[in-house]
Amino acid sequence: MEHQLTIYNTLSRTKEVFKPLHAPHVGMYVCGPTVYGDPHLGHARPAITFDILFRYLKHLGYKVRYVRNITDVGHLEHDADEGEDKIAKKARLEQLEPMEVAQYYTNRYHEAMDALGVLRPSIEPQASGHIIEQIELVKEILKNGYAYESKGSVYFDVAKYNHDHHYGKLSGRNLDDVLNTTRELDGQDEKRNPADFALWKNAQPEHIMRWPSPWGNGFPGWHCECTAMGRKYLGEHFDIHGGGMDLIFPHHECEIAQSVASQGDDMVHYWMHNNMLTVNGQKMGKSYNNFITLEQLFTGTHPLLEQAYTPMTIRFFTLQAHYRSTVDFGNEALKAAEKGLARLMDAVSGLEKITPAQASTVDVKQLREKCYEAMDDDLNTPIVIAHLFDGAKMVNNILAGNDTITAADLEELKETFHLFCFDILGLKAENASNAAREEAFGHVVDMLLEERAKAKANKDWATSDKIRNELTALGFEIKDGKDGSEWKLNK
Repeated sequence: MEHQLTIYNTLSRTKEVFKPLHAPHVGMYVCGPTVYGDPHLGHARPAITFDILFRYLKHLGYKVRYVRNITDVGHLEHDADEGEDKIAKKARLEQLEPMEVAQYYTNRYHEAMDALGVLRPSIEPQASGHIIEQIELVKEILKNGYAYESKGSVYFDVAKYNHDHHYGKLSGRNLDDVLNTTRELDGQDEKRNPADFALWKNAQPEHIMRWPSPWGNGFPGWHCECTAMGRKYLGEHFDIHGGGMDLIFPHHECEIAQSVASQGDDMVHYWMHNNMLTVNGQKMGKSYNNFITLEQLFTGTHPLLEQAYTPMTIRFFTLQAHYRSTVDFGNEALKAAEKGLARLMDAVSGLEKITPAQASTVDVKQLREKCYEAMDDDLNTPIVIAHLFDGAKMVNNILAGNDTITAADLEELKETFHLFCFDILGLKAENASNAAREEAFGHVVDMLLEERAKAKANKDWATSDKIRNELTALGFEIKDGKDGSEWKLNK
């Protein structure tokens, strides 16, 4: 591999050169959704982040096995060890079978991700389909002395584990901090320690989702799922485990503890996390009335939204921020992203209108190199986009007659744009409706521009300006070049 890709490893808190354990094969696991409600903005960010990584690794020539799970059991309310299963609760409220709820929202999630241009993972295992693997994991941890049985449930012994290893190495917490911030909840008298987490939960008689186990009928703890499924499909050691920053503690911390307690060492080489998003500067949550589903974004039906935003606008907007920085969704920022994306797509279509010349006055080689450089630097998509905007200026200058380009350089420029815009950033042109409108008005506008050209030739500047101003007021953008005027219809 000629590129030296560096990625930020949350475990070491540094950027590290990516070296796969078994090149050219790469194993990557990303925590997928808990499917009890419509996909929302919070689902879009990790999906887009790790889609970029998946695309780029494949582009570099790696054979990537990308596993992203579906959590359809065991994820209790408030991410705690007590309370109702999120899916079972939804099923009860809607008087449906839990698997019906899980399937419905899994389908909804897929539809939204497809719209956002997110590629499907190589394997998409469901937690409910891997109960046996999770029971086996619990047995291993029990055998190694890092778990205990209590009233039909099995809990991880955090204090014992921390004595032998380090509980908190991913999140930077020490056990005393964890103990001080762990709430005493009803029913936790079965635990030796409030920080202990459930590996297997005894099911109450009313609990719908239950399976037989050596400890009685119950269901797996939320943290078990990813460890068991990651190991099954990627082996005892794999390259990358990703997810949102909100999963670092407790979920990923517990995953590390489970893998060390069961097999003696950590499964994962690089831990990667995307940062959180806010809406108008506030954390997104139902209590803040700023909880926006992806469907509401695409249709503009949420009260906070001034208009609908296309899936590509959402994708582009997300990629304008580095995956490790926060991103704030607001109408102004989204509208700016909409315009930025249109500029980029105009440049891509403008490439087809360029007539090559004998010599180039632009340096196109550098553009590709700069984009690669940004991608290799921990997937720095905002810098890639900034370079592509420089490329767009280049295209506009050539079209305006200020610069020239040879046929070979033009081909290089087209390839660079297609590679980074479509293959790596995963953007798609969404201007089909614009094209139809442009065609409809086309003949009329062309006629008016002919009249304007005549007026300019006759030095009738008043008429020339009037036609231009009227067209601009109607939403048409006029660009004057050496070969005449071009136009497009803005939204």
